[in-house]
This record gives sequence, structure tokens and C-alpha cells, in this order.
Amino acid sequence: MPHARALLLDFGGTLALERASRAALYAETAAARGLDVDEATMGALMAEVHAALPVSVGGAFRYSRGWFERFIEVIFVERLGLSSADLPAAQEALFARFADARTFRLFPGAREVVERARRAGWRVAVVSNWSHALERLLGDLGVRPDAVLSSAVEGLEKPDPELFHRALRRVGARAEGSLHAGDSLENDVLGARAAGLEAVLVDRSGAAPPEGVPVIRSLDELLP
Repeated sequence: MPHARALLLDFGGTLALERASRAALYAETAAARGLDVDEATMGALMAEVHAALPVSVGGAFRYSRGWFERFIEVIFVERLGLSSADLPAAQEALFARFADARTFRLFPGAREVVERARRAGWRVAVVSNWSHALERLLGDLGVRPDAVLSSAVEGLEKPDPELFHRALRRVGARAEGSLHAGDSLENDVLGARAAGLEAVLVDRSGAAPPEGVPVIRSLDELLP
């Protein structure tokens, strides 16, 4: 039986964030192809299409390449009128942008919390609803946990407790004494608790915390 304790960390909104919003990046890609759409309109369209698409498209799980290809196709071709001939170039531009570490910025303390936890004997895993690019992206950003689990690779996503259980097995740790931190109440806090872990909400907004939920405002607060 595993006896180690694990620190599980979300990625987007917890360890790192796009330097420009996702909607801005999509709008920029659209503008480069002659489509007139502002950031706010693009953001609303992205949210609408995301909600409408099933978790699996043609056997491709959410945030995998096949799923994103369909996501981009609906937005750019079906909703914005891009020609089908121009679609592959738009898709490749977006895939390259979101696989590039320069698109992201680490929050203060992101590297340090991983290194400090590992020195203290914790096993560290990044567990995120993200694409196949996550592991390489973390390496390029200089964040080196013991394991990386992205939903696109694993074929399941938070808040499913099995993704947390899988992360614990991957690093040889047990739920008791382990901790997960992330910026989503549903995906991170409730999902981790359902898997038997302690959970902390990362909320940098300064808003009043939900009742009964431990909150930190920066990653420096995560470990003593």
C-alpha cells in the first residue's frame, strides 16, 4: 500500500494563465483571416460552442486534438463564415499558439511550490482538464512535477474522482494526507473531496470564500 502523501495541482488559473485571454487569441486568429469579431463576441461564441459540443466528438475526448478541430470548425466555419479551405491553417495556428510556452505566464510561486513540496517529501502531480500539450508545456515553463495528468490524455476529466485516484496511483500516494489545489470550486474542491483528498480553492479575486472551503490567495500560502 502507498504511504506517500501527494500534492495535486491544477494548471490553468492555478499555476499559469494565458498572457492574453483565450477569446483574444481566437479573435486575433480570426482577424488574420479577414473575420471581423471582437474579443467579447468571440468569448461568448466560444462558451456557447463549448457548452453545445459533447464530451466526445467522433471518439475524440474533450480538449484532444480531434475535439478541438471540431470546436474550431464550428466557430470559424459554421458561425463566422471562414471558408473550409482556410480552416486547416486556422486550426494549426491555434494549436501552435496554445502549445507555445510564451503564450502563458506562471503565477508567482508556481515553480517554487512544486520544488518546495518535493523537497519536503511530497509527491507532486499536475492534474488538469487540458490538452495533450500539457506535459511539454510544463517542461517548457520550468515546472517539473512527478506526474502530469491531462484530461485529453486520460480520457476523463475533473470533477470525476477517478482522475484524482489515477493521479494518486501514478505517484504512489494515498488520498489520506494528500491535498489538491485549484481555482474551480466544482472541478477542484468538490472533485478532490469526492476522491477523499483535502482540497484548497485558489482564489486571487479577494472575494468572500464559500462556506467551509479553505481558500488561498497565492501559491506561497499553499505549504508552510
